[in-house]
Amino acid sequence: MADSHPNIILITTDQQRGDCLGIEGHPVLQTPNLDWMGRAGTHFRRGYAECPSCIPARRALMSGQAPDANGMVGFADGVEWNPKHTLAGELGKAGYQTEMIGKLHLHPRRKRFGFDHMRLADATHGKPGGDNDYVDWLAGTGATEVDPGVVHGVSANGWVGRPHHLPEERMHTTWCVSESLDFLEKRDPATPFFLNLSFIDPHPPLTCPRFYYDRYLEADLPDPVVGDWAPPFEGPERGMQVDGSRICLDRQTMRYARAAYYGMINYVDDQIGRLINALKRNKLFNNTFILFTSDHGEMLGDHHIFRKTFAYEASARVPFLAWAPPSMGCPPEQATRSPVGLQDIMPTLLEVAGAPVPETVTGRSLLPVIRGETDRVREVLHGEHSGCYRDEDGMHFLTDGRWKYIWYSQTGQEQFFDLEEDPNEMRDLARKTDAGAALEPWRQRLAERLGQRPEGFSDGSRLIPGKPHGTLVPERNG
Repeated sequence: MADSHPNIILITTDQQRGDCLGIEGHPVLQTPNLDWMGRAGTHFRRGYAECPSCIPARRALMSGQAPDANGMVGFADGVEWNPKHTLAGELGKAGYQTEMIGKLHLHPRRKRFGFDHMRLADATHGKPGGDNDYVDWLAGTGATEVDPGVVHGVSANGWVGRPHHLPEERMHTTWCVSESLDFLEKRDPATPFFLNLSFIDPHPPLTCPRFYYDRYLEADLPDPVVGDWAPPFEGPERGMQVDGSRICLDRQTMRYARAAYYGMINYVDDQIGRLINALKRNKLFNNTFILFTSDHGEMLGDHHIFRKTFAYEASARVPFLAWAPPSMGCPPEQATRSPVGLQDIMPTLLEVAGAPVPETVTGRSLLPVIRGETDRVREVLHGEHSGCYRDEDGMHFLTDGRWKYIWYSQTGQEQFFDLEEDPNEMRDLARKTDAGAALEPWRQRLAERLGQRPEGFSDGSRLIPGKPHGTLVPERNG
C-alpha cells in the first residue's frame, strides 16, 4: 500500500480570500510557496465555499456533500453531526494513517470523524486543561495569563489590526507546523498517511507577527473596492459595532486591518515552506499529493462589508491549489476557471488514494482536470447561506466561472455579475433596465435546482421569495 498510493496532505486556512495569492496577481502579497504549488501543479481559479462560513464549509469538505445534502446551509455552532461517510474515515478504510492537526470546528468536540488521532485547536484562546491542545501547549511554555492566546484583547470577529503580543514561535500557525513535523517523524512508515493541516490564520483577530505587520504597513496597500450597488456611507463612521458586518473605516484604520491580514497569510505561507522542506529532507515529497484551500473568504472592507457569509467573490471564493507528485504523471501549469467547491475535495482525494467514493458524495473528482484531460467538471456550481447578521442576507448563488447570479431568498432581490470583465463585482448588471432576458435562464436554473427543497424556495419552475431560510435543512441534518 505504501508504495502504490501517494501520501496526502490537505492544507486549509481559515477566512482566506481567493484573490490573496501572489499567483492571483495580488499587488503586494508575498506567497512564494503557494504560488509555486499553483504554478507547478493545478490552479483552480474559481474555487468556492458553497456555504461561506466556518462550520458549514467544513461539513462540505469532510463529507463531500453540498450544503443542502449534508443539512447545514448557514452558521450554527453546537449542532451534533453524524455523517455516514467522512473523508478521513474513507481514507482510513483504504489503509491510510489519518492525522488531524489544528482547527476541525465540528460538533461534538473531540469526535474524531474518522481520524486516527487529532491534535485539536479550534481557537487560539481558552483555558488550559480544556479541549484545546494548542492552549495546553502554550501554557506549558510558561504563559501565566488566564487566556494567553488573546490577552491582546482584539476581537476574534473584528477589524482591528495590530502585531501579535506573542513571538511567532509560540503562535498557533507555527505550532500547527511543528506538530505536523512531529507526526511525520513518528508516523507508521509501512502505510501511506493522510495529514489534514488546518490553520486558524488569517481569521481574526488580525494579529500577525511584528515582522509581517511592519512589512505590509510599509507597502502600498490596495484600498477596498466599492461597487455601484453597495449601500452608501457619507464617510467613515465611529462607534459602529466592532463585530458588525457593514462598516466604513477611515483609510488609516483600514490600512492597519489589511496589513495584519496580509501579514498573516504571508506568515502561513512561510510555515508551509517549512513543511515542504521537511518533506524533501525526509524523502516524502516526491510521493505526496498536496491540496491547499480555505473554508471561506473575508470581505475585508470591500463594498463596505467585513466578514463572510456573502455570495460575493471576496467572501465565497477561496484559493484552491493542487500539486501531484511526479509518480502520478500529471502535467504542470494547469489552470482552469471551471467552478469547483469544497465538496469536490473528498472525491478527489479518494480517487488519488484508489479508494471508492461513497454514494452519498455529491462532489466531483478533480483528477481529470489535474491530469490535463479536461478543464471542467461541471457547468454550474450552486452555493447558499441563510441570513446570519440579518435575515434579509439569506441568499443562493449560481456561477459557471464567468457569470454569477445571486438571489436573496427573503426579499427576491437579484444581482448579476460578469466575473471576467468585472472580477471585483463593481457593476451589478441586474440593475440595468434590459436585464430581464439575461437573468431569466439563471432564474430557471436556480428554480430547478431548488425545486425539491422542503423550504419551498421554488415550485420547480419559479422562485418563491419569503420562505423560511434556516441554518438547517429540515430532515437533512446528518
